[in-house]
Amino acid sequence: MKTKFIVAGLVACFAVCVQAQESVKSEPKGKAIVQVFSGFYSGFGVDNDYRGFDMERSYLGYQYDLGKGLSVKGVMDIGKSSNVSDMQRIAYIKNAMISWKSGDWTLSGGLIPTTISNMVEKHWGYRYIYMGFQHHYGFGSSADLGVSATWKGADWVSLDGVVVNGEGYKKIQNGDGLLYGLGATFTPVDGLIMRLYAGINEQNKEGQKDVMNYSAFVGYKCDRFSVGAEYNVMENTKGMKDLNQMGISVYGTLKTGKNSEVFARFDDLSSNDGWNEVKNDYGKYVDQSMVMVGAQWKVGKYVKIAPNFRLTMPKADGADEKYYGYISCYFGL
Repeated sequence: MKTKFIVAGLVACFAVCVQAQESVKSEPKGKAIVQVFSGFYSGFGVDNDYRGFDMERSYLGYQYDLGKGLSVKGVMDIGKSSNVSDMQRIAYIKNAMISWKSGDWTLSGGLIPTTISNMVEKHWGYRYIYMGFQHHYGFGSSADLGVSATWKGADWVSLDGVVVNGEGYKKIQNGDGLLYGLGATFTPVDGLIMRLYAGINEQNKEGQKDVMNYSAFVGYKCDRFSVGAEYNVMENTKGMKDLNQMGISVYGTLKTGKNSEVFARFDDLSSNDGWNEVKNDYGKYVDQSMVMVGAQWKVGKYVKIAPNFRLTMPKADGADEKYYGYISCYFGL
């Protein structure tokens, strides 16, 4: 029944979009999507031998606007895989979707961006340097197969819902269970944004519990600076009862010139009863704090360069602090 539900949703979305396409009178138009994340890194102290040039990720795709709110988008993600050596790169389909916007509603179907953290990650603004908290620490995936809807009822509020497989864009659905998510975004005054999100990811193996995800975010952005703070909770990590994780992320940016700015970020990841202080099969990263400081320069329209320094502080007794220096580079159309 759940598989039929997701298929029916995709068919319904496609049917609505086809009906809208029949009345298209404006000229179609499209744009290429090219984004490359690269750079140089070096560790210090105990990680002094950890250094080299890196190409973390590349996005290659195309978005086509058919007019009257109808659009299609396809994106390939070429990046690292946790299942093979970091010297290899694996290509995935990141987005393969169709969207229709009409009035206050936006409907999307296919391999779509999830709503769990995309808006928050855009506010952070340095995805090519470091992913958003939810994505980086494994609380949720940035894309998945399913359907989503967004309703913007006023200038200051929007509501969104998503129903997806719950296994991310790198894995196919290999069992029953879906992920349901609801979010609300508020912009009461110019520059101020607040967001609440709650999701449930159904588990299909005997003895497992549904994974619950909650997040709250508040941020402010103006011409000179931006700040943001988020709090995240994941209950029953990987379906294991009472294995909960929680964390905060606080960041800010200050413009120092027309094409330059400085930024800083602090993350803190923890678990109930400290079950994730040492490496195990459940948490993606052990409990730790992370501090980052850096600067960014825009070189022309398409290139960004950001030297940055990171300090990672594991919470396990006797664990060594780790220091890293990066020169992160971005190219994008």
